[in-house]
Amino acid sequence: MKLLDGLLVLDFGQFLAAPFAAMRLADLGARVIKIERSEIGDLSRKLTLSNLVVDGDSTVFHSMNRNKESYAANLKNPEDVKAVMKLVEKADVLIEGFRPGTMAKLGLDYDSVKKINPRLVYGSVTGYGNEGPWKDKPGQDMLVQSLSGMPWLNGNRDQPPLPFGLSVVDMFTSANLVQGILAALVRRGTTGEGGLVEVSLIESALDLQFEVLTTHLNDGGKLPERSEVNNGHAYLGAPYGIYETKDGFIALAMGSIIQLGELLECDELLNYQDSKTWFDKRDEIKRILVGHLKLKETKEWLQVLEAADYWCADVHTMETLMNHEGFKALEMVQEVVRKNGATLRTTRCPIRVNGQRLFKANAAPVLGEDTDHVNKEFHLKG
Repeated sequence: MKLLDGLLVLDFGQFLAAPFAAMRLADLGARVIKIERSEIGDLSRKLTLSNLVVDGDSTVFHSMNRNKESYAANLKNPEDVKAVMKLVEKADVLIEGFRPGTMAKLGLDYDSVKKINPRLVYGSVTGYGNEGPWKDKPGQDMLVQSLSGMPWLNGNRDQPPLPFGLSVVDMFTSANLVQGILAALVRRGTTGEGGLVEVSLIESALDLQFEVLTTHLNDGGKLPERSEVNNGHAYLGAPYGIYETKDGFIALAMGSIIQLGELLECDELLNYQDSKTWFDKRDEIKRILVGHLKLKETKEWLQVLEAADYWCADVHTMETLMNHEGFKALEMVQEVVRKNGATLRTTRCPIRVNGQRLFKANAAPVLGEDTDHVNKEFHLKG
């Protein structure tokens, strides 16, 4: 299902936020040409998780650059810049993620390129926007999480601030960029004009906290108070959290403490009849649950709670997740193949269109493998 078939996207991004946005457009059917520095390429080619490399590139790079072509260019070389500008003239979307001012030095900023292609939708990712005292700071996910206050939501009260174990800010920023680009393309279909779509990691990190920041702005400025016991959410009462059982762990979401006490046959919980105590005395309640839930295995508790439609879940490891029929039914894993035959297992696009899952077999490109073909197709050189 190629919803964006016919659109040409130029991806100048590196690392995660910008390349991930370009990959999502590729998943939806756009043609994406990744513009990379000659000999070096996207720096994420060498940024590994657990030192894992497949066919010379990190799994980090592979995971966010499938379904793209790679065009190698030295943007300090006038001939290469001229060739890239010819591509820009023909593109529908350009995505970049450099520090403020970098694209302007190359003559590839929005004000410059819109003169040669007024229909271009230009997507720009920065760490902190183009103004203010933070604008030149490095836009790295954990650093942005820290500046946004997000780590104070994780872990228990006696623990130091804890960052999320995923690059959630990059991912959320990428999603915001895709939304903005698609909206700009819809407007272009009406007006014929392109536009500049700008997102930043810090604004996305703040937007990601819209619930808790809204609470903070309206509760007299109280700081988040993490639970001392099994904290799952600094602003929610018991039983919200993950608990150890006799053989594993169980997650409990929002729900009545009275009903929970009845289902678990835990009489101590029946003393908390006032629902306000579920927050005010959440640590008391959670300590009772900590002791009680260790008496039986996870599956025993799940049988009781799920039968009553009480919100709960098993806590999977990656191994148990991938062996579970629920995971297998989703068909989230696909195998992609490079032109040289190298293969990689990765996730698929999570979007379905008319019931159809979006699988693409093309793996992330080798650096510069499409340069000659693109030069010939678009008559960029010679």
